[in-house]
Amino acid sequence: MNTRLGFVILAILVFFTLPAQSETGAHSQYSGQENRDIKSLSPADIDKLQRCSVWGLAKAAELNGVPGPAHLLELKDEIPLSQDQVGAITKIYESMRAQAIEQGEAHIRLERELEQGFRNQTITEETLKRKLGQISTSRGQLRYTHLVTHLKTPELLSTEQIARYNALRGYSDNPCALPPEGHDLARWRAHNNCP
Repeated sequence: MNTRLGFVILAILVFFTLPAQSETGAHSQYSGQENRDIKSLSPADIDKLQRCSVWGLAKAAELNGVPGPAHLLELKDEIPLSQDQVGAITKIYESMRAQAIEQGEAHIRLERELEQGFRNQTITEETLKRKLGQISTSRGQLRYTHLVTHLKTPELLSTEQIARYNALRGYSDNPCALPPEGHDLARWRAHNNCP
């Protein structure tokens, strides 16, 4: 048998043994999300917005070493924070939380209105532009509320407490910031040339 004929037969066999592809093409990455109440928000997103839970809105501060009040309170014993610090940070957190929950509800409402416009096919270019502007403003206000609290916490903390916070959160590879438990602190600091 000649080589050319062999390749043709092989190509035909491969073609007919490949699984048939769906006539509609590949599934969308959004498949399954069409059943959501608000398509652009997952149930977890809605829950986080309603509870003032983490939604990644303060990453610019958090990942640049500027502590947030919620995590400071979670780590108050490990940092450690004084009672006065805990009281001041609690006030900052409670004020932010109340605002963020209210803003989160408003954001959900705006997303639901956008959803309804598409669902009912009543949305126009003009209303779309207005709704998207409102949603952008809403998200911006919510993000501001989360980030501004990060600006208020450093003035309440020492440099060492901020370094410890960042180490505890996993943002620092500085051995001076988080000496291992059980080690003699003075020896650890001397061994690692800590200030």
